[in-house]
Amino acid sequence: MTTFASGTDTLTRDALTVLQPGFTGTTAPDWLLRRLGEGLASVGLFGRNIASPEQLAALTAQLRAERDDVLVAIDEEGGDVTRLEVRAGSSFPGNHALGAVDDVELTRDVAFELGRRLGACGVNLDWAPSGDVNSNPANPVIGVRSFGADTALVARHTAAYVTGLQSAGVAACTKHFPGHGDTAVDSHHALPRIDAALETLSDRELAPFRAAIAAGTRAVMSAHILVPALDPDHPATLSRPVLTDLLRGELGYRGLIVTDGMEMQAIAATYGIERGSALAIAAGADAICVGGGLADDETVRRLRDALVGAVRSGELAESRLAEAAQRVRELARWTATAGAPAAGGEVRTDIGLVAARRALRTTAASAFTPITEAPYVAAFTPVANIAVGDETPWGVAAELARRLPGTRTGSHTGEDAGRAALEAAGDRRVVAVVRDEHRHPWMAAALDDLLKARPDTIVVEMGVPQAAPRGTLHIATHGAARVCGRAAAEVIAGE
Repeated sequence: MTTFASGTDTLTRDALTVLQPGFTGTTAPDWLLRRLGEGLASVGLFGRNIASPEQLAALTAQLRAERDDVLVAIDEEGGDVTRLEVRAGSSFPGNHALGAVDDVELTRDVAFELGRRLGACGVNLDWAPSGDVNSNPANPVIGVRSFGADTALVARHTAAYVTGLQSAGVAACTKHFPGHGDTAVDSHHALPRIDAALETLSDRELAPFRAAIAAGTRAVMSAHILVPALDPDHPATLSRPVLTDLLRGELGYRGLIVTDGMEMQAIAATYGIERGSALAIAAGADAICVGGGLADDETVRRLRDALVGAVRSGELAESRLAEAAQRVRELARWTATAGAPAAGGEVRTDIGLVAARRALRTTAASAFTPITEAPYVAAFTPVANIAVGDETPWGVAAELARRLPGTRTGSHTGEDAGRAALEAAGDRRVVAVVRDEHRHPWMAAALDDLLKARPDTIVVEMGVPQAAPRGTLHIATHGAARVCGRAAAEVIAGE
């Protein structure tokens, strides 16, 4: 059992217990190990902490040598948002692809295999799945991270994902409560607002969370969004009406409530992370996620002291902080007893590729003849949202190059993207790769230019396929995971 350092009082230990900080590097720094000895109960991992499954397993073992019941969390959704395979691209398609297939057993199997791989590396809490209904096509941060725009579909697949992940012994954290789908602002940059009526929120946004709770989700992550129908004054993360009255009271949820990253501008730029953290715990949150951007001992100290100070000033009830810390410990106990899946079950290492292939939707203008000579792949590249990051490769060029050696590629952005792609392609067949064409006028214009000059162009849409299919062949992959690119390349090359 863990032995806490002497001199750490109960209040300070509880303040450390509710934090889920990050750090830099592929081994645990001394300050982090010291904080684990003082009461820190959780650690959040990001792409910068992961080099290989073997290294990750060694890192989590290092953490557990200091505290055997530590919660090791990761933002691993599969699809576009991957930390486990941040430099290669995910072996699993994301939610939108799974929603396109609409086979809940497949979703459960994908989540189980992802959970099995996480558990084998010592990770026991996944900040996934996204239960957001992508009802706003202009949404800049959810998109393919959602199972879709149909509420019932999102609800059944959210539940299936929770079941699959947790049957592998990894706690699911359904996000972003009360639903981030109907937003046109990225909460990494500013505070989004949803002006939906209560009835709409109940029927649409809350349905997937009801399903997740019924499926036994061990954690729920709050959203940094303002929903005036629920609370006109505070974003959900800081709202007692949202977290305590609605999530705990009306929906009957009893598990851990985790905040989204507190350094996101929706909170940091308006309240600051110290005051924001104290307000979040007071509102009903149990754990403070921080570390995507601020990942050092000073941040942990500042938040610990802010929570202790809020208790001593009367702003935060000591009993509320103690309750939050107890929920963290309860989740840690569940992960210890859940353990690894029983031996003898079927291991489906290919399940991600199977799902990616099933998610493809192809539209041909005429009879399509597979490409047999090395093409030019024109990637029309939008700015990556922060949740996805720009370090994870995407597209079809690498997979086509394996099948058609000599394939060339280039990335094009802006009003001259189409003309630049034509010039770069020369006389090669063109494969144009886009991501959310409907959200980027410059991208649609680039395709206009390209298709006018080269109507035999193949178009691969790796975002949400809202724009009308065009090109001699249009392939909608419903996500930009590595396996989605492979599945598209197989079709293009006639495999």
